[in-house]
Amino acid sequence: MPDYRRAFVPGGTFFFTVVTYQRQRLFDVEANRTLLGNAIRECQQKWPFEINAIVLLPDHLHAIWSLPSGDSNYSARWSVIKKTFTIHYLKAGGRQRVASPGKRRERRKGVWQRRFWEHTIEDEEDFEAHFDYIRYNPVKHKLVRCPHEWEPSSFHRWVKEGVYPLNWACGPNARPAIADSKDDFGEPDEMFEVA
Repeated sequence: MPDYRRAFVPGGTFFFTVVTYQRQRLFDVEANRTLLGNAIRECQQKWPFEINAIVLLPDHLHAIWSLPSGDSNYSARWSVIKKTFTIHYLKAGGRQRVASPGKRRERRKGVWQRRFWEHTIEDEEDFEAHFDYIRYNPVKHKLVRCPHEWEPSSFHRWVKEGVYPLNWACGPNARPAIADSKDDFGEPDEMFEVA
């Protein structure tokens, strides 16, 4: 069995990738995006954290969070978010994938992959690289041609605040450097075994 080790940096900033179970396309549906947003806000009331950036793709999400000073428990937050979403998703008639007998013994539902990928943001340059990666991800996956065309993204908030121009990374020669780098940002195909 693999030995998963997580970095716990109190008050740190972290990049996450979270994937749906068997890559089911949950977030193509507006109602599911709303349920996830509600689950995140509910968690933030009990376990505060700042969302610096987030993008929802059909079968996974990427986010950057900053935790309060002295707090490193992002795993509990993701557990609460996944559980809250799953409860409301199933109550609303959502379907889970068939889970293996082992997963059922562990009382896991066929909605989310069991684990998530995290990376501790080390400095400003690392933050900016992951920030841009989140913005560009829908283009990378060929869902849109420009980041502003993808609605479930915090990119729009940062355009309003003047951090990015609306046409950032649009056009054939406008790809950010991060798009051409080796993909070590926790893309789902490389980081999870498909059960």
